Amino acid sequence: MTGAGAGLLSQEQGAVARLVIDRAGEGNSLSLGLVAAMRAQLAALAPREDIKVIVITGAGGRIFSAGHDLKEFTGEPDMQMLCDDFAGIAALMQQIVDQPQIVIARVEGVATAAGCELVAACDLALAADTARFAVPGVNIGFWCHTPQVLLSRAVGRKHAMMMLATGKLFPAEHALAIGLVNSLHPVEQLDAAIDAVATSISSKPASVLRAGKASFSRQADMALCDAYGFVQQQALANIVHPDAREGIAAFLEKRAPDWLS
Repeated sequence: MTGAGAGLLSQEQGAVARLVIDRAGEGNSLSLGLVAAMRAQLAALAPREDIKVIVITGAGGRIFSAGHDLKEFTGEPDMQMLCDDFAGIAALMQQIVDQPQIVIARVEGVATAAGCELVAACDLALAADTARFAVPGVNIGFWCHTPQVLLSRAVGRKHAMMMLATGKLFPAEHALAIGLVNSLHPVEQLDAAIDAVATSISSKPASVLRAGKASFSRQADMALCDAYGFVQQQALANIVHPDAREGIAAFLEKRAPDWLS
């Protein structure tokens, strides 16, 4: 692991990049500096077609991320700092959604508030069966305004409202049931599960993964009729791409494909 600044560690192994929030003593909270470091690292990775998967996790095992660094909110309100903080968190989440690579959350411990939002922002999320999830702002007099955006899109309105209005800490089984995470694993098997998914995705051509993720995000916000019009054009562009031509030929010839990317 190498330091990427402000409590962020990074590592690359083959087609997989790992980002570790290394602020265990502060609940792996998303300080202004950490958010800036994460955004810079994601921006640096974005144009690299050799990196196909990004895994985001928190150090220490006890807390994935507690969300905003509330220590930055103490004292007399500094409206410019507050504006920068909320804007930075929102930009980070949007950046993860728009990131060309497939982003996987590795969730061990507790994910709360913007930490829970971070899980929702990622394309996939694998969690330890002991993980817990909450958007508990209401418990301290503050509605989790920004986390609700991606949370409601990931799990639906009623499940999101139950979490937001109660502030309750929900077990991993509930997160799986409502679709916040993809799968649960004993903590000692979590890394192996992450590696298996990352390896499977990394075996696919970068051109297809990048175009596919962008297509998925765009169509999800469209009306049904518009979505089908959009994806038809995406499909036409994809089917004539050299990677698709190679994939079809390899399937018909019963051999492994030789991807260009």
